[in-house]
Amino acid sequence: MTLLQPLFRLPRRQKRLLQLAADCLLITVSFLLAMLLRLDSLSFLAEPRVWWVLPVVIPVSLAIFIRLGFYRAVIRYMSMKAVKTIAAGVGASALALLVINFLFQLPVPRSVPFIYAMLALLTVGGVRFALRSIYLRNQLRYKTRVVIYGAGSAGRQLVQSLRHGSEYEPVGFVDDAANLEGAFIQGLKVYSASEIDRLIKDYGIEKVLLAIPSATRARRREILERLEPLEVPVQSIPGMADVVAGRAQINDLRDVAVEDLLGRDPVPADASLMGANITGKVVMVTGAGGSIGSELCRQILRHRPAKLLLLELSEFSLYRIEQELEQIAWDEAIDCPVKALLGSVQHRSRIQKIMMSFRVQTVYHAAAYKHVPMVEHNVVEGLRNNVMGTLETARAAVAAGVESFVLISTDKAVRPTNVMGASKRLAELVCQALANTQKRTCFSMVRFGNVLGSSGSVVPLFRRQIAAGGPVTVTDPEITRYFMTIPEAAQLVIQAGAMARGGDVFVLDMGEPVKIAELASRLIRLSGLEPRYPGSDDADLAGGDIEIRYTGLRPGEKLFEELLIGEKVEATSHSRIMTASEISLAWEAMEEMLKTLFDACEDFDAPRIRELLVQAPLGYQPQSEPVDLVWEQQTRQVRRRRAPRVPQENEVAMLEARPSTANER
Repeated sequence: MTLLQPLFRLPRRQKRLLQLAADCLLITVSFLLAMLLRLDSLSFLAEPRVWWVLPVVIPVSLAIFIRLGFYRAVIRYMSMKAVKTIAAGVGASALALLVINFLFQLPVPRSVPFIYAMLALLTVGGVRFALRSIYLRNQLRYKTRVVIYGAGSAGRQLVQSLRHGSEYEPVGFVDDAANLEGAFIQGLKVYSASEIDRLIKDYGIEKVLLAIPSATRARRREILERLEPLEVPVQSIPGMADVVAGRAQINDLRDVAVEDLLGRDPVPADASLMGANITGKVVMVTGAGGSIGSELCRQILRHRPAKLLLLELSEFSLYRIEQELEQIAWDEAIDCPVKALLGSVQHRSRIQKIMMSFRVQTVYHAAAYKHVPMVEHNVVEGLRNNVMGTLETARAAVAAGVESFVLISTDKAVRPTNVMGASKRLAELVCQALANTQKRTCFSMVRFGNVLGSSGSVVPLFRRQIAAGGPVTVTDPEITRYFMTIPEAAQLVIQAGAMARGGDVFVLDMGEPVKIAELASRLIRLSGLEPRYPGSDDADLAGGDIEIRYTGLRPGEKLFEELLIGEKVEATSHSRIMTASEISLAWEAMEEMLKTLFDACEDFDAPRIRELLVQAPLGYQPQSEPVDLVWEQQTRQVRRRRAPRVPQENEVAMLEARPSTANER
């Protein structure tokens, strides 16, 4: 192959000239061999008229070959369909030989054109396929051997794409359809799913590629659970919607989506609920550049509001979501102005001016700090943004006559052990209190757990840690969380907001809680590696590839999350949205409590803030000492000032050596 490498690297023009020269030689050799086989003697070489055939047959044959596109085909990518073209060209060349022999009455036996046709087919076609075989065999040494799970149309397209690439060599199909077992598709055998373990061992399979884009999430989860114990990585092709829309190609392989491991099949959205507070209305989303906020914007835009206002504190995040939404509007022919507005939810005058100027009718309040340890270390800003921000935005909404105000809340607001959860429960109480003071603006709150792929999600962190060779860090072996995909969460938030009557607390059905340690183990196994647990008595667990390291719960972190405070929960018209009856406060009591809290925030008094949060009807139960970074630094400085100063050794020596004064004597 090393001798042929320069040949494969030649420019296309030079390769075509070489093919023309080679075909001249092969036609000549084929004709001479045909004469030798027919006459069983070399005496014909002395007959001058025999040679008259070649000056006519060679140009005619080459012209036919050119006409049929012999020299446009790239040899390394030739398929078996090329055999028909070669056969047609060789047949036309043999016919030309027959006609020339008849017209000029040359001393060439009548059977020679037929023998020539068979020999030319072997030489002209055989050389091309031999070169192709040499090239592909050499490529196999550098290609990853893969098996494709799914022998449908997506799997067949994937095989064709992979064969033209230089990374993967498909070895076979695996499919659950009994009628396909043993069949050959694209030259590859289809095996049953029960044989995949044997295939991996017998053929040295290094990766399994999922080509089942139309399968339900439940079905994909079932397949992944079957593949998880295998010691090979699993990847998936993109969904057909992305391929059709041009956002991806069929051979754009991706890591298995974590929603396929944890998720469930989404319930179809109720179109009337989705459009009730959006279609034809002016809608504003606060925190529009965040994980939930940006997905809300995408879904809102597709339901054609009169205007969509994006409010965001981060300039970069605002720019990014504005550009994305404008592209969606262009691609999908949506006539909806998108207005990007910089601002903080804590500035009521700015928010109220925006709402009144644009005559906002619906607000989705997603702006919040949500990372638990980050808020624990920045208590004052966490409370200001999450509580004061909600208060000022809600007051502005009432003053501006907004029809619907939906607060995005969290499961961490239920019996919180951290400031972030306490702040979100306070934000809920603010909205409940305002709902009871007026009927102009309909307030509602939607509470749900973790979303997959958000900025604070553990999944991207785990993937980075696995790619780096570990360790994968988990806070506690027993820690569990609820998970939901961002699109499903946003869709349910919109529908819940449309059901609101005023002061409602909606709770989303998050499914079953997931152990984070088990999630980490599954991601490691689906990467073709084994998790390692140092110190385990089990040799297999102690000798894996990627270490799972337990780091201990972080400040304010809970082992288990809840979605309800009380037990009063009622079903709604939507199977995955429930409504809860939670404790609320009168506005006067709420206002007094907030004033005291914000005063403590102004003084950066972390112990006082904690005391007020514990006294409030939040169910707040802190599990560690205050860890606010500014308060800790202030405390250290105070301790240094109050600590008695001990003279250094050199200072003591100087004092002893100094002459005594009269007073000292």
